[in-house]
Amino acid sequence: MRTRIENLKGLATLRENNQNCDFLAGNSMDNWTMIDDAFIEIDSGLINNYGSMSSCPKGSSNIQIIDGTGRFILPAFIDSHTHLVYANDRSEEFNMRMHGSTYTEIATLGGGILNSSKQIMSSNENQLLDSLLERIEKSKKTGTAALEIKSGYGLTADSERKMLRVIKRAKDQVSQKIWSTFLGAHALPLSYKGNHDAYIEEICNEMLPKFADEGLVDFVDIFCETNYFSPKHIDALCNAANKFNLPLKAHVNQFSSIGGLQAAIKNQAWSVDHLEFMTDQDHQDLYRAFESNLSYRKPIPVALPGCSLFLDIPYTPGRRIIDSHLPLAIASDCNPGSAPSSNLGLCWSLACHKMKLTPKEGLAAITTNAAYALGAEKQMGHIAKGLDANLILTKPVSNLSFIPYSFGENNIEYTFIQGR
Repeated sequence: MRTRIENLKGLATLRENNQNCDFLAGNSMDNWTMIDDAFIEIDSGLINNYGSMSSCPKGSSNIQIIDGTGRFILPAFIDSHTHLVYANDRSEEFNMRMHGSTYTEIATLGGGILNSSKQIMSSNENQLLDSLLERIEKSKKTGTAALEIKSGYGLTADSERKMLRVIKRAKDQVSQKIWSTFLGAHALPLSYKGNHDAYIEEICNEMLPKFADEGLVDFVDIFCETNYFSPKHIDALCNAANKFNLPLKAHVNQFSSIGGLQAAIKNQAWSVDHLEFMTDQDHQDLYRAFESNLSYRKPIPVALPGCSLFLDIPYTPGRRIIDSHLPLAIASDCNPGSAPSSNLGLCWSLACHKMKLTPKEGLAAITTNAAYALGAEKQMGHIAKGLDANLILTKPVSNLSFIPYSFGENNIEYTFIQGR
């Protein structure tokens, strides 16, 4: 049966004025069309029709009518960066931070990523899957219809494979679209005693080929940061991943600028994530990557404001990025240690309050630009005929800006995933 939502206060198209672009950049992030007094029609899981009520088809036979009075239709949110597979929370580490310990000090004491790694080793797949399914369902209630999920808390071949298998099993059990990312290079296992090169060799020569052959990987990722992994390790990882046509998504410039952004650009990363610490040279190099006429996908910057809030670190300079005529995506970074929330509505609010994005820019960042970060821009992230009917019907609100304005509130009435 078809479904039609009528009398909407507004319908956020996102790319109606930019159909020839795969993402929104610069001024276009704020200048997309909002259709007032609108309707939308869903058929067989796809967007069948939409527009102003003056053009709404007449008649209601064989169609479910929903009254959207006072409400908005938005593209459903897309989370392009999460770490949702983990065994237990790290709230005790939060308590330590509130008593004065730093992120680095906690890691030195065996906390942080290594703490989550120990917990993964002692958990079985079914336990991890049950927890993951609960977190995915929770994200749906706050508007997320598609998401990327990383490994990275395993740090051994067996544990990393366990995490990736859990993600693969979740793909078959939930309505949301899921992408799986192999983040073996997340931290250095204690068994390697400072030998980053040897661990990268194991990742590239042993782990990645096996995981790729088993169909467990959609992307590769690496944490390029001082005391973690270096730009040369990005090169090595990408040389291995290219053999399996696996694109790169890179953690770069979270605490320092050590050339990770430049290495990610050189290796044709699909996204460069974090970017809280950006030098003038970093901004220039990112700008040049988008100005290039080369035909590869552009490395869209992805901000993670939930992490900045939780760790009390600087926010990605989103205002400067957009004012430089570049696109910006936003993701939750949901993980147990530095961003324990999957609520992209909250991230939208933080982008406005702390990164100085406009409400329309913030919505573009968690929808159409997030879709581009995952290569899904032809299927979702905006409203057009023939796209997946991944939609949000809001509660009655005064205007679009009310949603990020009322931070911490869930103003979503329904999340539709493929029309359901």
